[in-house]
Amino acid sequence: MILDCRGISKAFGAKEVLSKVSFHLEEHEKAAIVGINGAGKSTLLKIIMQKLSMDEGTVSFAKGVTVGYLAQYQDISGERTIYEEVLSAKEELIRMEERLREMEGKMQRLTGEELEKLLNQYNSLHHEFELKDGYAYRSEVSGVIRGLGFSEEDLSRPVSTLSGGQKTRIFLGKLLVGKPELLILDEPTNHLDLSSIAWLETYLSNYKGAVLIVSHDRYFLDRIVTKVVELAQHTSAVFQGNYSDYAVKKAAARDAQWKAWQNQQREIKHQEEVIAKLKSFNREKSIRRAESREKMLSKVERVEKPTEERADMRIRLTPRITSGNDVLSVGGLSKAFGLNRLFSGISFEVKRGERVALIGDNGTGKTTLLKIINEEIPFDLGEITFGTNVHIAYYDQEHQKLHEEKTLFEEISDECPSLTNTQVRSLLASFLFTDDDAFKNVGDLSGGEKGRLSLAKLMLSEANFLILDEPTNHLDMVSKEILEDALNQYEGTVLFVSHDRYFINKTATRVLDLTEKTIVNYIGNYDYYLEKRDVQMKSVKPAAEDAPQAKNESGKLEWMQKKEEQARARKLAARLKRTEEEIEAKEAAKEALEEELNDPKNATNSAKLSKLHGQMMELADALDALYGEWERLAESSESGGTPS
Repeated sequence: MILDCRGISKAFGAKEVLSKVSFHLEEHEKAAIVGINGAGKSTLLKIIMQKLSMDEGTVSFAKGVTVGYLAQYQDISGERTIYEEVLSAKEELIRMEERLREMEGKMQRLTGEELEKLLNQYNSLHHEFELKDGYAYRSEVSGVIRGLGFSEEDLSRPVSTLSGGQKTRIFLGKLLVGKPELLILDEPTNHLDLSSIAWLETYLSNYKGAVLIVSHDRYFLDRIVTKVVELAQHTSAVFQGNYSDYAVKKAAARDAQWKAWQNQQREIKHQEEVIAKLKSFNREKSIRRAESREKMLSKVERVEKPTEERADMRIRLTPRITSGNDVLSVGGLSKAFGLNRLFSGISFEVKRGERVALIGDNGTGKTTLLKIINEEIPFDLGEITFGTNVHIAYYDQEHQKLHEEKTLFEEISDECPSLTNTQVRSLLASFLFTDDDAFKNVGDLSGGEKGRLSLAKLMLSEANFLILDEPTNHLDMVSKEILEDALNQYEGTVLFVSHDRYFINKTATRVLDLTEKTIVNYIGNYDYYLEKRDVQMKSVKPAAEDAPQAKNESGKLEWMQKKEEQARARKLAARLKRTEEEIEAKEAAKEALEEELNDPKNATNSAKLSKLHGQMMELADALDALYGEWERLAESSESGGTPS
């Protein structure tokens, strides 16, 4: 057992947050802590890391365990570059490498026993250096930085020039390359785009240490964790499996608890009716029997009525009128900011009833495209056409449609003057703003609260075409599920941008991937997109050059897929074989170099040792790249994909 938490309780004044929370984590185990906003997830992590005191309970780590902790916001200062900052996590290997070079220099000046002693020390340190992947750590650092969404050019950027989100990503990178035995991560996917999240999933899935994660990214948790610790009603419950397993078991447990409560309530009601009837007879014997039943009933252990957190949050999206079948047509659209061209010649259509997810890496122009469609910013070339009776409502991820100086009550009543005071208060209550919350200023709300208020305004709009930019940002899991249900029941049309893959999977009927400055269309949800992405990407650039043919793209791609399947498989097999042969050759060369490094004849030749050491590092980098290439090709071969 690497971590044991027992009976943890914490209150802030009169507000109880955690009560008798207990769970443990085994070595190599990967677990998630889940719960609604305010359930105490981050508080629990801070208690575990001794950054916050607990009122009761114990936290125990395995003896000598190394722990890495990522808070939601991490600040890094100093004049190091991004590469230097992440590389600093490899300080032990850097010192070992410097010591090896030092020894190589000394060997030239020593003889006899002193030389033999130093040579033994050198061989021992060199062996340890190799065991810790000393010849690959620099390429590992570069790989982690790129995996977290930074480009090759970013490596030399000073950390001091980065945004808060970028600094948090760099801190995460340092933790990953430091490889502690226990990683504790609070919302690690914040500030990452889809590609970086997918990379982090793979990294953590293969991570040899234990991992404890707080995250609202359900797709991410599904791919990584094997245990879920739920915080609800101030206490904890542990479920084995990933997030989907937890959701099924949680629903089953609640259903069983609800049935048990209903059955007991029926029995209690029956007994109370019998007691009342016996007493109505007004006979001594009947009264004694009634009293006996009352006594037995008072001793019954009552089943607690199940409570559904956020059960009171209600979202109903109802269009006032029905639009025509053609909702939106985008043709040959281009947009650039100065020399930065975001996209060029993109074309697509949205039909009534579709729920279309627009995805892509950070900086590809997704939010810009939504703002262009919503007529908030101009485009350079192309045309945008709306269909008959299309009525738009726009959800902005920055909530710029909210008025910071207004109260919540004013925000809703000004949006819809026909509502009575009672109706405004009722609407706010349905989005969890009760009592005095109605008179808070919008500017004083948290990100999650602003998100709920924006959803309330969206519901009032009665629009038939919803354009949503990151609607699940700041929402907890239960709120996301409520929004998913609302969108799936909505009879209008939806175009949305989201990084939440679970949300996309649950709601989208079509995915538009904004990549390589163009749009690639997938008729299905996120899982379908993943399945077909490699095939589609082969024709991204030709499609971009011939925008008028975009409507026929799906049919052409299917035809090309069948036409090229055998050729693609042969090409992939040949590349795999060549890569394997290169790996064998490099490994043989590495063995030969190791023999030379360990040869006593070279012990006093510092120049040769330095040269061999440099060759060894070059070989290690080359092998590292080849291993990565082999894994990528093998994965493509298994999935029937296309080598790139």
